[in-house]
Formats: sequence, C-alpha cells, structure tokens
Amino acid sequence: MVLHPGGCGRVGHRRTQIQRSPDHHGRGSSLLTLINPRVRLLPPVELVVMENLFSHPESEPEPSQQDGDGLDPLIITVVVPTNVSHAFQGFTDHPHLWWPLEQESVFGAGSHVEFEENLILETAEDGRTSVWGTIDDWQPPLSFHASWYPASTPLWSTEIRVAFRAVEEGTEVRLVHDGWEGAEDPAASRASYAEGWPRVLERYVRFMGGAVA
Repeated sequence: MVLHPGGCGRVGHRRTQIQRSPDHHGRGSSLLTLINPRVRLLPPVELVVMENLFSHPESEPEPSQQDGDGLDPLIITVVVPTNVSHAFQGFTDHPHLWWPLEQESVFGAGSHVEFEENLILETAEDGRTSVWGTIDDWQPPLSFHASWYPASTPLWSTEIRVAFRAVEEGTEVRLVHDGWEGAEDPAASRASYAEGWPRVLERYVRFMGGAVA
C-alpha cells in the first residue's frame, strides 16, 4: 500500500496500446497509410503507467481477475490509551504528525496531510495537492466514512470507515476498508492495503502514547 504516484487506491499497472485499424486485406494499417502508402507506422508502443497507497513498483505483475464482490473487507483494530474524543481528534486533527508520509504518500517526505472540510488532502512542499478521499459521513467523535482513492481518481475508489469506541484500556479504533469492486485491480489493491494499513495505524498508536507489539 503506497500512495506514490502510481496504492490502493493502488495500484497496479495500466497498459495503453496504440492500435492499428485492419485494412481491407485484414492486415494492420492506419488511416495514414490508406491516404499515403509511403507513410510507415512504427510497431505498437506499450505505455506502462506505474501507480503507487500508494503502490509498490513491481516487475511485470499479472493483473488479478478476482471480482471485488468476492473479497472480504479489510478490518484492522488498534487500542490507544486515551478517551474517545481525544482519539478521534488525534486521528483527524493531527494526521500530519503521525502519518508515515515518507512511505505512504503521493509526494513523499516533506508533504502535509490533513482533513480539510470534506476532503482528506495531501499538499507537497511546492504547493501541489492530491486528494486522497472524500468524506461523506462525519460523526465526531464516533466515526467517519470516506470514498478512498489516493494517487487515483474517484472513478477508481474504495471505501473506508473508521470508528472509535470506549474500551477498558482506552479507545478502540476500528478501520474497515471495503468496496474493492471499485478498485482498478481489486485483489491486488486489497493485498497492498493489507500490508500498508498496519504500518499506518502503528504510527498512530505510537503518536497517541500506546504500546506497539
């Protein structure tokens, strides 16, 4: 799970090919060669766009064909030693103080992430911005829900819900990541976040004064 251009939501590789149109003999040609037979086409060019939560570079991965509807939600739970209100504030008011931007971001170390109105937004040192998600349900200090598409667009979005509840040790923070059918490569995206979310929440727990196993 990595947010670098190129996780997540991931994340995967998209390939675009320059296509040729078949001529009347069934051979590959283009409108240019029909108009001017002296024009010669170069072989098809494959453009590979590498995406990163938010993705890790990989060598020629095979795209997964698993339907996102068949994938279970990713559920991660941590406990922080504080009350619910303080836990919610630490998560939503100060993510720039604990989020591992050097690992999990679009612009890398030195950028700034914040909850800005209904957006989860990263800003680079040079002023560029990247929207990680759009919040569509805000219930402080108990929960929030957002469509999630770091390093991507709302067209390829998944869903996260983070809920806070009091427990004997302090506050349980439960993150549920679902909606994998909205990802470009559902299985690969889930696998990436299964690795990345524990790293992110571990930093949150440390920031809140909790112990990490």
